[in-house]
Amino acid sequence: MLIVEDDPDISCLLVYILENAGYHTTAVADCNRAWHAMSSSRPDLILLDWMLPDMSGVDFLRRLRGHSGFSDLAVIMVTARSEEADRVRGLEGGADDYIVKPFSNRELCARVSVRLRAIRANTSSTLLTAGLSLDQRSYRVTVGDSSILLGPTEFRLLRYFMKNIDRVLTRGQLLDSVWGANVYIEERTVDVHIRRLRKALEPCQKDDLIQTVRGTGYRFSGQPG
Repeated sequence: MLIVEDDPDISCLLVYILENAGYHTTAVADCNRAWHAMSSSRPDLILLDWMLPDMSGVDFLRRLRGHSGFSDLAVIMVTARSEEADRVRGLEGGADDYIVKPFSNRELCARVSVRLRAIRANTSSTLLTAGLSLDQRSYRVTVGDSSILLGPTEFRLLRYFMKNIDRVLTRGQLLDSVWGANVYIEERTVDVHIRRLRKALEPCQKDDLIQTVRGTGYRFSGQPG
């Protein structure tokens, strides 16, 4: 796990918390060192500050997402910038999650654990969440012995949600990831397909796994809202 944080006290705290939780960490103080560290040993997860001496964390994140070798790296932003506009900017820039300083040890470890579980789940052809099963090869969605019929867009939307459990996703992110970055569709189209997906999941009582995050977008949670 790579920690990119220029404040030595916070960096030492992150290392202490995560290594006590059983994770191996490498800590660097700027984006240039982070890039070199990633090039020599690819991390499973990056904890990234926003305000860094050589480049902002958001700009570094965009550089990552534009690089073929690092575009899929999991990144959690850990920053003191707590305004809604900052959270949206970080998430739209490609962050998988966003933690505001000061944070609790338990919250940090919980969010790291969720991200790493999602990474492991993505290596399987079958995604499982709260009794909901999605087979990426056969394009079947089931709950127990019951099949759920979905249109192709709703299937892709559900698959993306299940690959990003407990991550807050903006409408812009959903459009880019499910419909494609080069397709022009109004963001409210996402709401229409969310309603269709919820309606399809309602008979098996899984519709409340899709949670509305006011002012930001949606979250697919392993626990009903």
